[in-house]
Amino acid sequence: MGKRILKKEEEERARLLMYRDRQLSRRILQRVKRKGQELREKLGKSPVFMEVCGTHTVAFSKTGLRKALEDLIDLRSGPGCPVCVIDYGDMDKIIALSRLENVTIGTFGDMFRVPGSHSSLEQEKALGSRVKVFYSPSDAVQWAEKNPCHQLIFIGVGFETTAPMVALSLQEAEDKGLKNFSVLSLHKLVPPALRTLLTDCDLKVDGFILPGHVSAVIGREAFDFLSQEFSTPGVVAGFEPVDLLGAIDNLMGQMLEGACQVDNNYTRVVRDQGNRTAQRVIKEFYDVVEKSWRGLGNIPYSGLDLKEDLKKFDASKRFPVEISTPNIPQECRCEDVLTGKIVPHQCHLFGKECKPQKPVGTCMVSPEGACGVHYQYDNN
Repeated sequence: MGKRILKKEEEERARLLMYRDRQLSRRILQRVKRKGQELREKLGKSPVFMEVCGTHTVAFSKTGLRKALEDLIDLRSGPGCPVCVIDYGDMDKIIALSRLENVTIGTFGDMFRVPGSHSSLEQEKALGSRVKVFYSPSDAVQWAEKNPCHQLIFIGVGFETTAPMVALSLQEAEDKGLKNFSVLSLHKLVPPALRTLLTDCDLKVDGFILPGHVSAVIGREAFDFLSQEFSTPGVVAGFEPVDLLGAIDNLMGQMLEGACQVDNNYTRVVRDQGNRTAQRVIKEFYDVVEKSWRGLGNIPYSGLDLKEDLKKFDASKRFPVEISTPNIPQECRCEDVLTGKIVPHQCHLFGKECKPQKPVGTCMVSPEGACGVHYQYDNN
């Protein structure tokens, strides 16, 4: 058994090294550049491709591919950073919950500095609120078990990838008989957001680089509507240089050939129909509802709320709080960055009033936010 595991690990390492191979990357890059020149002559402009995953945003900049491709394609970031798309009203609700007596807020680390209308969890903790950062929802359940005198509200943030983990934490809390654990579900679904983007007349996207992690859960077929309903191609991609270049190569090839389909370039992880077990967990624990997205507004069927029979774990029902109308800073253009209408440096606050040390908008807070990524890797 041990030898088989070691062999499998060695095979995985070898496969990973292949997707990081510099010589192979250079060959694909040269092919992409040739296609890019041909495509620019055909279109009279650079094609606009959008990555819809915060990890892709990081990978394009960290590997230097964003700069290597900037003369060939107009690469935009979409609403693929789950922290970035949190609505101001939802953030204000979290802050209000943190001020309740005997309540501890549990959250992932990148939520800590997200600004609401007037405050953040970081500021509230400095003023005396109890806020704890957890690496997983299960860790939060274990903390609640050890601290029965505190009500632990875990903030369920993320797309289809994190929703099953949060759901299973509820099952764990149920099995342990905990009365002091609840979840505020702010989970969002990616396909409805892309539908909304494609109905925006101010944005023209020629192709999508689709999220590998989300696709591993919902499957490639969940994005077929892009080509079938909107005549826009897409490619599910991994996160290594060969993955990224392969996705660009695929999209350019489709446009040159007049094709339009959603392909899967991440077959080592993603299947056409996704992960049925994860999908079953989501269906069992959540209802699909309308959610508000920063930059996109209210989108029908784009979010997940806990089912009615789980209301004893639903923080929004157990701890109702009132919030005023959110105060949105008008000078921040995070909404335009999230919808691909501008790139970060086109916001006049970028790198000046808005920096990672003192962010104005969510796109500068998260390590996967477009503004934070551009500031760290592309700001020169």
